[in-house]
Order: sequence, then structure tokens, then C-alpha cells
Amino acid sequence: MGRLFGTDGARGVANSELTCELAMNIGKAAAMVLTDSSSTHPKILIGKDTRISSDMLENSLIAGLCSVGADVVVLGVVPTPTVAYLVKKYDADAGVMISASHNPYEFNGIKIFSGDGYKLPDALENEIEAVVLDGIKPYPCPTHDGIGSVTYAETAVDDYIEHIKSSIPYSLSGMKIAFDCSNGSASRTAERLFSELGIDCVMLNDTPNGKNINDKCGSTHLEKLSDYVKAHDDIDAGIAFDGDADRCLAVDENGEILDGDFIMTICAIDMRSRGVLSKDTVVGTVMANMGVNRFCTDNNIKFVSTDVGDRYVLETMLHDGYNLGGEQSGHVIFLDHSTTGDGQLTAAQLLSIVSRRDSKLSYIRHVMKKYPQVLLNVKVSAEGRERFKTDPEIAAKIENVKNALGNKGRILVRPSGTEPLVRVMLEGEILNEIEQLAQETADLIAKNLK
Repeated sequence: MGRLFGTDGARGVANSELTCELAMNIGKAAAMVLTDSSSTHPKILIGKDTRISSDMLENSLIAGLCSVGADVVVLGVVPTPTVAYLVKKYDADAGVMISASHNPYEFNGIKIFSGDGYKLPDALENEIEAVVLDGIKPYPCPTHDGIGSVTYAETAVDDYIEHIKSSIPYSLSGMKIAFDCSNGSASRTAERLFSELGIDCVMLNDTPNGKNINDKCGSTHLEKLSDYVKAHDDIDAGIAFDGDADRCLAVDENGEILDGDFIMTICAIDMRSRGVLSKDTVVGTVMANMGVNRFCTDNNIKFVSTDVGDRYVLETMLHDGYNLGGEQSGHVIFLDHSTTGDGQLTAAQLLSIVSRRDSKLSYIRHVMKKYPQVLLNVKVSAEGRERFKTDPEIAAKIENVKNALGNKGRILVRPSGTEPLVRVMLEGEILNEIEQLAQETADLIAKNLK
């Protein structure tokens, strides 16, 4: 992992860790690294989520980009996948999304997409970091007509909505769905998109004020959505997005949660039945529930596992020619339609399956059996996170847990890519057993890495 960029862009507390100066320099460096030096005015798109700090960082990025000669196209508040899609549609050289995804409002981040709409590989992020942090190249400083300009894309939301609608060539009328927009980017797009697909929409948490993004709502806080659906018999399902709408989780009509593993398996079996699941393969991460592996084995579908992070899922998909992959957290990539995880595309695909089968989500979810899983997030110091891999007592504890579980479960312990946390995940057949082992491991990590 680089010095600026984690598993999903540069991220930190806005105006403290992610300062205006840093954002401006990231913009300068990105323009230098990602654009053709022969282009006098490379074109860079900028989108943002609803955080109070997004306007501040947007202006800093614009200043940095224009100062090195790039022309900026401002998209306004849009989902992250909107930037990824429009970079290619608008023939831009790169795109930038200002968002800290599912994190609280005080955090913000900068995600960068290349001209083909894909998140940057490690090598390019490292090159940008070297320009920003090591000064390996001086920033150009054009004057006169060499300075970049700023324009505003008035049709950005229209173009994105039409793109998602094109992936569902029939009406989804007859369904009543509750949508939790997490007071984030989906607040600008979801109601119109799904209404135009024919759905009777009930909108929740779609009034952002700059400080309520992800606040006890959205894909990381499904309790209220679940309770709402259970309390209203006429609701067929609930859909929850995160702050920048690149994730999607769901609840069925009984309020039972469907995470990304359920959504992927439902989509996989449907795509294979229609002959469109490339190489009969699903790509997931090491965090995928054991049930995904069992599902794939039972249905003659190959499961390919990667490191945590949708960028690694995507790299494998592109390298080996697969078209469906994702994460338990709700990042699902439909490579036939998008170059990145897209929560609203995922929701549209999932709901289309329910509609076509004239069934209920509670029935369709039974394609996969989810095994008990415990995930604990342990707060550690920044130094402690770095010491994690070399602590012998923690390594011994993890090995002991592996031996105790045998072939009936597994343990995965890893530092977060975006926060000062170490994540402890256990799966097994007996919930009480894995809860105890997970807590023992978490307590030791908290003690040793504080």
C-alpha cells in the first residue's frame, strides 16, 4: 500500500489529514502522470459526494489542475461510478471523485480514474505519490492561454441514468421498493432512476445536509431499513447504498439482510442460466463467506479469490476475462456494463431478477447458505497497524485458532486499508465457538497494538 493511496484512493480527515494543499498537489500530479504530454489542455472530470468538505476539496483540485494546464469538467454531486462511466463517454483523459465512501462525514477522499474508466493500478498511484511527496518532477506552471479552464456538465446525471436504464430493457413496474440513499450521492439519482424503471419508490435518507452522510443509515447501518420494510407489508424489498453509491446491500420483504455475497450468487446463477456468465466464473475476495464457495461447487461455477479491495477483483476480471465479481461489502462489478462497482446498477440487476422470476427476494436468496461469520474491528494506533505483521504473540494466536477450527471454519486477520483498524473475521459452523475465538484474538490485538 502506498503512502497516499490506500485500497480505495487517498483518504483522511478533511482539512487535517487531507488538506487543501494536498488535494491541489494531487490534482497537479495526476494531470502530469495520467495525460499525454503532447496534449496542451488535457480534460479531467471531477465529481463529488455530499460531504461538507467536498466543495472545499473540489475547488482545491480545480486550482491544481488548471494551474498545470488541464481543463476541468465539473460534474457536481454524482455517484462514484458516474465519474467512471463519463470519463470514457466524454472522451476525458482522467476523472476524479471526491468521496470517503462509507466513512463518517469528517473524512473525505480522492479517487482517480484513468481515461478508460478504471481505477488506477498501484504503479500509477505510486508515480503520483512520488511527484507529490518526493518532488521527482517539477510542476509545470503555464501562463497566458496555457492555463486550464472550467466548464460544467449539465447533462451528467441524465447521461448516467440513461446508461443504467439501458442495462434493463424492460419495465420493473409492479414493485414497491424502499431505497436508503445514505444522505449521499444516490440522493441525486436514485428516485428518478428507479421511478423511470417503473418502480414505486419509497425514499429514505435522501436529504443530505453535508454532515449526515452515512450517519446511522445506508449500507453500513441496515437496521432502520430492515425495520421499515418489516413494518410495511406492501414493500417488496429494501435497497441501501453507501455515501458515494458504489455499494449496494439489500433486505428482503421480511427485513432479512442480503450482503454482497448473496447478491453475487443470485446474479451469478441467473447470468449462467442466460448464458452470459463469462467462463462460468465469479470473482470474490478472501472475505467472501464460505457459503459462496459451497454455492459455486454445488452449481459447477468456478470461484476465484483475490485480496480485499474491489480494485483487485477488477484486475483479476480484466486479466482473465471474467465479467462478474465483487465483495461482501456490496461492491459488485458487472463488467459488461461498468468499469467499477456501481450500487445502482447492482440494485437494478438484482431487482430485475426478482421481477423476471415473478418471485420474492426471500425465496431467491436461498441459492446460497450463509455460514455464521463474526467480524470485529479493533482500533489500533497507526504504529500498531504497521507492527501487526511482525508481532509473534498475535501470529501464534492466529495459528492456534486455525488449528482449533480445522476444516470446519477459518480465520482471517488483516489491517484496514483506509482506517486505523485491524479486522478479525472468523467463520464456522458453531456461532458461539467462533464468537469466543474472535473476541480472544481481538482482545490480544487491542492490547499489543495500542
